[in-house]
Amino acid sequence: MDIRPLTPAYAVSPQIAVTDLPAISAAGYKTVLCNRPDHEIPLDCQATAIRAATEQHGLIFVENPVIHSAMTEEIIALQRQTVEENGPVLAYCASGTRSTVVWMLGYATDTSAEDLLAAATRGGYQLDHLRPHLDARYQG
Repeated sequence: MDIRPLTPAYAVSPQIAVTDLPAISAAGYKTVLCNRPDHEIPLDCQATAIRAATEQHGLIFVENPVIHSAMTEEIIALQRQTVEENGPVLAYCASGTRSTVVWMLGYATDTSAEDLLAAATRGGYQLDHLRPHLDARYQG
């Protein structure tokens, strides 16, 4: 498991397994947020299996599958709402990139592109190509 904190309330990870839940719980996360669609992964890593393990460890599980070509405002809003209402959150997808991107877009209305890109970089994600999209959402 490769947890990459972006803020004190939000971290991302590549795909997690059921066996990772004890460590996730011990690390202090309150919520596990799945950004990976089930059709991409085997049954033992699909949302139903991860949800059951998450809930067995007393954590909240939120399913918010993200496909870059279909990233809607509803998906972006649910990501932010989950962080604000149920943090600290560990979000996962295939590599952590989608979980980073959807988080950035959710906070771009009131956080500068510079700050969001710096957080992504600290997590190991080089997403400078998103600057125009982040700037367009910024309402300062």
